[in-house]
Amino acid sequence: MSTAVSQQISLFRSQIKNRRFDEGIFRVLESVLASIDLKSLDGVVSTLKQFMRHESLCIIEEIAEKSTEYKLLIVDFLVRFFNLIGDTESCLALIYEALLMREQKAISDQRLLVSYSEWLTFAEHSLESGFCSIANKACEKALLCFEMNIVDDPANDFVIEKIKKLKDVAVTSASSKSGMFSSGADSRVLQEQKYSGELTRILHFCGS
Repeated sequence: MSTAVSQQISLFRSQIKNRRFDEGIFRVLESVLASIDLKSLDGVVSTLKQFMRHESLCIIEEIAEKSTEYKLLIVDFLVRFFNLIGDTESCLALIYEALLMREQKAISDQRLLVSYSEWLTFAEHSLESGFCSIANKACEKALLCFEMNIVDDPANDFVIEKIKKLKDVAVTSASSKSGMFSSGADSRVLQEQKYSGELTRILHFCGS
């Protein structure tokens, strides 16, 4: 790895540590990823992933007393970070908890209301990425949107049927994956689950 790339990585780490959430930090990260050779790519991405996962937990705890709008803004920044380094699980975990936070706060602020289409889109992305259980939960949330809507619109029938079919696929796929790992998940999977669980715990605390 060149000295220039190492300096860029150090700059990125420093800006995250100093909580610099602006567009400049994305340009630094993009520059790092574009500059490293293929041989170094996996190692650099893995290091950035672990660094960002640790920092994201700290950041979310730090903003616990901030407004919902500010929390959602920071979560959006974190999602963009993880998306750039290809950490799909962190992206989905953050998006899911942000949707739950909005759902909870929408009771007193209708601007934060989560639509069925948002839940459906999230369910589709989750299923495509292999996260079947969370896709199933998102489908349930999407269906609940229609149950809470007292307007009987025949046009909704097609969408409801689509969501139910997606839910069935998610349930079937989740059962299949469960069988695959019944003999014992490897350490990487357990580590992913531990991180997601910790992230969920902190975000639930922040959203309460």
